[in-house]
Amino acid sequence: MMLGYIVKRLLIMIITLWIIVTLTFILMVSIPGSPFNSERSSNEIVQANLEAHYNLDKPYYIQYLLYLKSIATFDFGPSIKKPDHSVNDLLGRGFPISFELGMITIIVAVLSGITLGVLAALGHNGLIDYMAMGYAVLGISIPNFVLATLLIQQLAVNTEIFPVATWSSPLHMVLPTLALATGPMAIIARLTRSTMLEVLTQDYIKMARAKGLAPWKIIVKHALKNALMPVVTIMGTLLAGILTGTFVIEQIFAIPGMGKYFVESINQRDYPVIMGTTVFYSSFLIIMLFLVDIAYSILDPRIKVHRKEGEG
Repeated sequence: MMLGYIVKRLLIMIITLWIIVTLTFILMVSIPGSPFNSERSSNEIVQANLEAHYNLDKPYYIQYLLYLKSIATFDFGPSIKKPDHSVNDLLGRGFPISFELGMITIIVAVLSGITLGVLAALGHNGLIDYMAMGYAVLGISIPNFVLATLLIQQLAVNTEIFPVATWSSPLHMVLPTLALATGPMAIIARLTRSTMLEVLTQDYIKMARAKGLAPWKIIVKHALKNALMPVVTIMGTLLAGILTGTFVIEQIFAIPGMGKYFVESINQRDYPVIMGTTVFYSSFLIIMLFLVDIAYSILDPRIKVHRKEGEG
């Protein structure tokens, strides 16, 4: 049963990636002009030679086939504006930093959000509940780039508690992580609170209390697992938002991740970097969403039951 589900999901992943690849290519070739139009010192002959070198003089269908070949071989070719570096080199240099920022953010958001949501549910309609949900509303309402600016102004410029920018020490990681994690943490906290309140009214929780189980055992072993199911379902979406949101935060905090190269490539019309980064991140996010789906199907037996009923 699970094998068939995985195969089906893999086929959907391949089709989705092909659509993204095709749309990215169409958007790139639809932009008028050439990446070399800004080269004032180059004449038409030099521009023609450059376009021939990067296969930009070939018909679109040939460029598309070459593009698909490069993706299939995981070789995105050289950067137009950084000819000494390939797109793979730039990905290898920038992605680990972006990934580190994203993973730290996810860990902080999940742990803090779940803790905040559980405390709010246990203190329902109390001071902790109101404070936690007030914080969650603010976290959802304030965009991360606005929050990043406020954090820099208050905690780096005015008080000098944390460094302003870069990514060279644990202290440098605090402000970017806070700016990026606050929104997802607020969403997780609100969702955890609502599902925990619902779970705590279930009969099996009442039975556990009647048996005299310790409150922490009831929460950790019985209530929390079921309360976290909806959180798992949104992890794919949150993961996508966090990893793409790192581009903006990296620009604000001067973090040398993929955001730097991606924004530069857009401004400079560096087609290989734009397409390579888009395809790479799309593939990564599709795989992450796939893993979240598999994890959810393992954690929630009802999915397997529904699948069997549908087949019957």
